[in-house]
Amino acid sequence: MGAGLIPPRLMHTRREAKLLAELAAGRRTAVEIGVYEGSSAMVLVRALPPGATLHLIDPFVDSRGLAAGWRGTAWATRRVVARAAKARGDGAPELRWHVDRSEAVGRRWSEPIDVVFIDGDHSAQACRADWELFGPWIAPGGAVVFHDAREHKPGGEGLPGDGGLAGPTELVDRLFRGPDAIPGWRIRADEQTLVAVERSA
Repeated sequence: MGAGLIPPRLMHTRREAKLLAELAAGRRTAVEIGVYEGSSAMVLVRALPPGATLHLIDPFVDSRGLAAGWRGTAWATRRVVARAAKARGDGAPELRWHVDRSEAVGRRWSEPIDVVFIDGDHSAQACRADWELFGPWIAPGGAVVFHDAREHKPGGEGLPGDGGLAGPTELVDRLFRGPDAIPGWRIRADEQTLVAVERSA
């Protein structure tokens, strides 16, 4: 993969890629938590406008939730994403890599974000931490996208988290669905494995 002989494994469908691209279009600052082999990062690289910045966060040490032999490597993934950026020439977003755990990056974070894709550790505790650390930085009109957040939903999918619970699904249900949904946010897209929530302008 690093040499360009095989593509990265796709971790999203065409419809999900289209949704990610739509949410990234026109944004200035995007964050992806959980880059793995770079397939969704490539979507963001192609969709973000010239002058945008894409922050890519992954420690490249965990393999939880992945089949044996599916562990990503920073070297190969960086080359995959760099090739996608090079293909855009001067119109590519600036890439900023954070080879670290999202919790550590989030504690240091200090700038507004237009869109963040949460696709790292799928445990309920880790998903909650990603939301609490990065959510407050979302600019009005900005979005947070949760991957694997539709376990047991009609036409949906997710991944099990702690104790067999779907961490991202559990978090999205608690925060954004029903009468107790937190104010100032609305569900903008809800399909397949993705849920995108938007902050009120």
